[in-house]
Amino acid sequence: MTAWLHIVGVGERGPSELPASYKLLLSYADTVIGPARLLADLEPVTRPSASADLFNPEFVTKRSFEAVARALAGEEPDHSPAATYADGRTLIEWEPPLESMIEQVMALRETPTVILASGDPMWFGIGATLTRYLLPSEFVIHAHPSAFQLAAARLHWPLQSVATVSLHGRAVETLHPHLLPGNRILALTADHTTVDLAIELLVDRGYGRSLVTTLENLGGPEEKITSDEAESFNSREVEDFYVLAIDCVPDFTAPLLPPTPGLPDEVFVTDGQLTKREVRAATLAKLAPFPGALLWDVGAGSGSIAIEWMRAARDAKAIAFEREGERLQMIALNAAALGVPNLEIASGEAPGTFGRRPPPDAIFMGGDVGNDDLFDACWSALKPGGRLVANAVTLDAEHALYSRHLQLGGELSRIEISVLDRVGGHRAFKPRMAVTQWLVTKAMHGLVVTP
Repeated sequence: MTAWLHIVGVGERGPSELPASYKLLLSYADTVIGPARLLADLEPVTRPSASADLFNPEFVTKRSFEAVARALAGEEPDHSPAATYADGRTLIEWEPPLESMIEQVMALRETPTVILASGDPMWFGIGATLTRYLLPSEFVIHAHPSAFQLAAARLHWPLQSVATVSLHGRAVETLHPHLLPGNRILALTADHTTVDLAIELLVDRGYGRSLVTTLENLGGPEEKITSDEAESFNSREVEDFYVLAIDCVPDFTAPLLPPTPGLPDEVFVTDGQLTKREVRAATLAKLAPFPGALLWDVGAGSGSIAIEWMRAARDAKAIAFEREGERLQMIALNAAALGVPNLEIASGEAPGTFGRRPPPDAIFMGGDVGNDDLFDACWSALKPGGRLVANAVTLDAEHALYSRHLQLGGELSRIEISVLDRVGGHRAFKPRMAVTQWLVTKAMHGLVVTP
């Protein structure tokens, strides 16, 4: 298949800065899609006559053979609402939200199309999004230095040592996992309000002394860089197009909340249904988060396992299943406060709430562990090769784990934690309830893998 779509990265100076080869692509395109400010800067082109155009070998390499056949037959693609340019090209302005933008592109499939994208299309851009919808052979990426690269160059920050995030269309709370002493963050932004939201978050977390920098219109004639401590930063003159840079400096009282599992119990809002810190760390170690993996947290309580799973690996996802209404609110509050506001929360009685959700890579059973119907539903849903971890504290739940271990194998262990307390006028270690933990891996062919 010959690529029908070319995605061209564009800098702050607009399409006029593009090299001749990219402008040639634009001249042969039937449709050009992009933000209004880039489409407005397109230069008129002189297009060859249709007959000469279609039989030009260089032209054919830029179109799929199917598109050429349609053009020879006189067929026209059904475009979404658009404006026709004076030189015959159709210009389509992006129509948010993202789902509509995807529909705009897919409606043009197999017709000669160019997308103009700001910066590097593959770094939080439309190119990265379209990899989920198109085959690699269908499109070509023409990269441009990203806003992150330009910002790092201006600040003299080694980019490999910088956390890069996007706050464009995402909650500012996603900054939380990156707020660590000495860490540096570069963030794409939504508009002029992003910096205010970020500063409020920094101050609330005890990072008000951090150095905040806005880098506006990078690479353009109106480039402007403004820096100050978060607590005193003046955002009144910040406009809409900028990169936000944060050089993290904590106050002495700022809590240390790294992505390593085992956050302090007190950072969670809870009614007491919380997997305690030491057991939680051991549980996450058995669940083994990895990039992009999906966890089902069944009987989520305060949501601590799902939240720490998402913090522990890049793009990790989780669904928290919980039936208690007040706990649903606690889960949402904890997810936002700890930097994973996109945690999915399923309200209702499991397994009835499982529905047709994507099969998980791992499942944690933290509630109703002795329920055989619930376990059977979890085991059936788990991907081959997936891991299931269940924690039990009651005799009935322990008996269920022993029985399943005899049937399916896996690994059984007991976790006993004691904490310092006082007995009268003396200090002593007070034991918590012991936790029996079962780990089992579902094999690729229906058998069980013993860890």
